[in-house]
Amino acid sequence: MDRGAAIEIRDVFKVFVARGDRHQRRAFLALRDVSLTIPSGRFVSFVGPSGCGKSTLLNMMAGLVRPTDGEVQYKGLSVDGINTDVGYITQDDNLLPWRTLQENVEVALEFRGVPADQRRERAARYIAMVGLSGFEHHYPHELSGGMRKRTALIRTLIYEPSVVLMDEPFGPLDAQTRVILQDELLRLWEGSGKTIVFVTHDLVEAIALSDEIALFSRAPGTIKRVYQVPLGRPRDVFHIHADPGFPEFYDRLWRDLKEEIVDVVLEAT
Repeated sequence: MDRGAAIEIRDVFKVFVARGDRHQRRAFLALRDVSLTIPSGRFVSFVGPSGCGKSTLLNMMAGLVRPTDGEVQYKGLSVDGINTDVGYITQDDNLLPWRTLQENVEVALEFRGVPADQRRERAARYIAMVGLSGFEHHYPHELSGGMRKRTALIRTLIYEPSVVLMDEPFGPLDAQTRVILQDELLRLWEGSGKTIVFVTHDLVEAIALSDEIALFSRAPGTIKRVYQVPLGRPRDVFHIHADPGFPEFYDRLWRDLKEEIVDVVLEAT
């Protein structure tokens, strides 16, 4: 295990077997020979064609799925069950509808036995960070999609996990709200020392946010290439296209991804 690594993926394979009559079951190889080191404190994004295993690998880091072969290590220890040390933000906000915004933000601290006065103080601080002060007593159905995503984000960050896994967290949102939340995510992450692993289909989003981008091949997914993003920090996500290094890097990344997408389309026709 690399001492500077938060997560290490070693020669991972994953086979899924479709349910049904035992004589008709079919095996599907989702991941093939995946090896990757995710350094501590870095922002790493996964991009690749649909169905290439990006979310499956994220679920392995969380301990929700086990490799068929190979190993996933978290801070030097094999992930053999639910990894409660990591934060996990999914595509859905998963807010509890019977709890207010503040109560949703506090829920992880409540589970950890943090006293009520400390929960309220920390929740108020995080709520203010993302501009939601004044909405503490609103229920999820009274919030916009962007406000719900902000709530889900700080509900995870409030208990200060050192590693945060994010599976297309901004996917369903409109373009303007996505960029605003990207900016807020970077503002909360920069200087925190946290490691973020971020799954996205959006190349611009991956470039705007990441230190490194792991490009997956078509299924069965493997790591085709790992790129170091050649843009300095802090990043201006609102004008990322104007960065001198953006066009050339985007074109390079798109060419490599396009090869995988074209292969998938040709096989389907």
